Amino acid sequence: MNFDTLKTVPRLLIEAQLQPVQGTRFQPTGFPDLGAATYDGPDGRRMLLVESAQSMANRLETVCWDGVNNEWVGPLKGLPVIKVVDGKGQPLTNSVLEAHRTNSPYILEGKDTRVLDMLKEQLAGMEEGAVDIRKLAAVLLRYDTNTLLHGVFLAKSDLAGGRLRLPRVISAFIEAEDVREAQSGGVKNDHVRPGRGDEGQTSKEGFGNIPYSRTEFASPKITAYFNLDLAQIRGFGLGAAAENLLIALALYKIRRFLETGLRLRTACDLDAAEVKATRPADFALPTTADIETALPGLIDSVFKDIPPEQRVTTVKWDGTAKKAKKDKGAVTAGE
Repeated sequence: MNFDTLKTVPRLLIEAQLQPVQGTRFQPTGFPDLGAATYDGPDGRRMLLVESAQSMANRLETVCWDGVNNEWVGPLKGLPVIKVVDGKGQPLTNSVLEAHRTNSPYILEGKDTRVLDMLKEQLAGMEEGAVDIRKLAAVLLRYDTNTLLHGVFLAKSDLAGGRLRLPRVISAFIEAEDVREAQSGGVKNDHVRPGRGDEGQTSKEGFGNIPYSRTEFASPKITAYFNLDLAQIRGFGLGAAAENLLIALALYKIRRFLETGLRLRTACDLDAAEVKATRPADFALPTTADIETALPGLIDSVFKDIPPEQRVTTVKWDGTAKKAKKDKGAVTAGE
């Protein structure tokens, strides 16, 4: 893969045109007390958020992980990761799938403090003054490479006063233009006691025939947007090999998501009809096969001095968190 075109540009922007696999209707993401996120676009057209940036961040991680074998998918094997096992040594979770990645309570709040102790040791000296982002990036590259793309907020007072934060390098969302509601509905049938309230049993408990409404949408244009912050990657100061690895990993996530991750919900199954880079417009997106071929060599070039078995950090979670004083003002929701 040739990344020369990207050496001096601040962003790589990618768009993918999507369409329902069957029919014209699709089901967007919904939010508590809000429902579907519709809004008026700058030109007055009715817009719809199909998938949020938060959800897309998680979906871009999921396509990288082999849940059956508790391992990276084939081309990514050898990347550093933090795994969590239970008291019996069985897989519990990991830093790829955890909501706050390295900052997961299963990694930093358990009685097994090896990761927290490592962070304290290697990131010492930043209690006052500016945070050394390059030092933080180098540590995360070694222990949890994926976090550099996803972003992280190590909101702990004993880690630089809770100021260790990296914003997302890759962000994404899906929206639809000029949307129209497609109203439908149905009935949950109870062939035993179709009437409500029999013997004090109510529809809230699931008894009786219960009608319901359903709102889906149709749109002439559904677009997935991806934004890769190349300036931030270069700002980490990790060197050309690590920069190329992070770019290739981000492109792999995008390609894999568009090829395997577009069944967003039961009634939202999409296909990618067209994928292209819009900035820089002359950047030719590598194919999935090209990225898969390049990744093992890129991984080895960055971590050649670390044996593969030492690239996995294992933490044991016994079901109880260590007692600690509450971090004042610490917030983790803004990763």
